[in-house]
Amino acid sequence: MDRLSAMAAFLAVVDTGGFASAARRLNVSPSVVTRAVGELEARLGVRLLVRTTRFVRLTEAGTGYAEDCRRILAELDAADGAAAGAHAAPSGRLTLTGPVNFGRMYVLPIVHRYLAQFTQVDVGCWFVDRVVNLVDEGVDLAVRIGDLPDSSLQAVQVGQVRQVLCASPDYLARHGTPQRPEELAQHVVVAATGVSATSEWRFHEGRKQIPVRLQPRLTVSTNEAAAASAAAGMGITRLPLYQIAQAVQDGQLALLLEAFERAPLPIHVVHREGRNAPYKVRAFLDLAVQTLRSDPRLR
Repeated sequence: MDRLSAMAAFLAVVDTGGFASAARRLNVSPSVVTRAVGELEARLGVRLLVRTTRFVRLTEAGTGYAEDCRRILAELDAADGAAAGAHAAPSGRLTLTGPVNFGRMYVLPIVHRYLAQFTQVDVGCWFVDRVVNLVDEGVDLAVRIGDLPDSSLQAVQVGQVRQVLCASPDYLARHGTPQRPEELAQHVVVAATGVSATSEWRFHEGRKQIPVRLQPRLTVSTNEAAAASAAAGMGITRLPLYQIAQAVQDGQLALLLEAFERAPLPIHVVHREGRNAPYKVRAFLDLAVQTLRSDPRLR
């Protein structure tokens, strides 16, 4: 096997987590993949992978080599695509991920526009409330809400999310409107475990942090259920503003204690390859950045 094919086989093992799964991806026998990785290790004189009966993981040398292989193969694909005119017509499969609610409300409409514009691309959407490992799970892009850990991934900030308190005008007419966070202890609280799994809500007053421990009267597993309960007058809840913006505009919910809100959470579009990303990835990234940055609900 030539060196570039061996690099591709090595990356397939890294991305899928095993020799057998890499062989299935490449449609070759496991022995071919094993031999290719062995040839690379013999040529380099270092061990790239640690193999056991249960897992395969990268060595320190293998980690750096995998990044270099990914960059080299991406540059070759970009050169081939430019020469063949592929940049004018992206094709293949694009896989992306994002949080469930944000994905449904904001990412899916972008996907619809993307599919209409680029008819040779198929898109797979993973809308899940967990952090998907792009490399390990073979995902091209991710939309993430919150501060990002340091990593080799590329990230573009496209907006921010306010976490707001809200209640219905009917509830506030019956129970009064709290003027400070500490007053929430005397109010009925609806908690959404998707926003916070704890019964302590934190607020800010200047540089001072104000923690308020609460006993929710109603706890629900989804943000939609919390919003519906608050609109029905059941109590005060805390939710991302984008999820209740329409209800606030329609007068079904009112915002509370805005002066004490925590700093908004950033929204990023994250991808792997940087400037060497395939055109299908860069085209979606451009469309997502333009669309999300222009949305006033995400500012």
